[in-house]
Order: sequence, then C-alpha cells, then structure tokens
Amino acid sequence: MPGFIDGIMAEYKHECVTTRKYLERLPENLPDWSPHPKSMSFRRLAVHVAEIPGWARETWTLTDFVMDSTTYKPNDAATRAELLALFDEKVASGLEAMKTVKDSDFMTIWTMKWDGKVVVSMPKIAVMRGFVLSHLVHHRAQLGVYMRIKDIPLPSTYGPSADEA
Repeated sequence: MPGFIDGIMAEYKHECVTTRKYLERLPENLPDWSPHPKSMSFRRLAVHVAEIPGWARETWTLTDFVMDSTTYKPNDAATRAELLALFDEKVASGLEAMKTVKDSDFMTIWTMKWDGKVVVSMPKIAVMRGFVLSHLVHHRAQLGVYMRIKDIPLPSTYGPSADEA
C-alpha cells in the first residue's frame, strides 16, 4: 500500500530531474564569479545546489544532525563533470534513504545542531519540505539568475523558458 513518502519521492524525483538540466548547462569549468560581493560565487552556488538532495538522507536516517565548524568541510567541484557526479550521488543517497520511510516517521522530530547549539528542531516532514525541497528550488532559481546574467540558456522548469519554446 502506498504511503505518504511516495508523494514526497515523486516530488523529489521531479525536482531533481529539473535541477540536473540546469547543472548540465553550466560551463565545463565552474567560474568563481559572483554578481555581488555578498553573493555566493557561481561555483559555490552550483555545488550547493548539487549537494542539497543529499540532505534527504540525513533527514530520514537521523533524528539529530550535529555539525561542528572545526571539522565541517564543504563539498567542492571544479568542473561540470565533478558537479554532476556529486549531484547524482546525493540524489541516489536521498532516494535510498526514502525507501524505508514509514508514515509514522513523518512527525518524528529532527534537530540540527551547529557547534552545540540547536539551529532547528521540527518534524521530519517539515525538514524535507522546507530544508530539502524548497531549499533546492530556491537555490536552483538563484542559479538560473546567474545563468541568465552569463547568457547560459535556461531549461524549462515548470513550463517553457524564454530559451525553450
């Protein structure tokens, strides 16, 4: 019998297929350019977009996600090929974790701590919707702005783009 996770997985897969289209259009060597001094670099933003789907694994397999600034090392990719490999790995790990999720897991409280301080504590479904799916969509759109500024054609997202009729 299908569970609530089946709907979440369908949305996750849909957003990841769309996101991969964006990543596939990036230049082979990812630039360190940014549109503003307060903005992430193009490269850092692209890596962030590629790593977000992997957060589904932490969401569904952990109840306490603990990070420490002295040991944290962000993912990196210098080329489009490295970026796509990272993205594919993260998507696969998220899908694998969702295979065993039960409806009763949705309201389990998930807590993220940074340097011993609680950053967020909420039900896993809220984490999945807010910190994984909505976060991915938000930064993918930001990446689309960077792509437009750099005259990289945008793929269709929820309908045709100006570059794809």
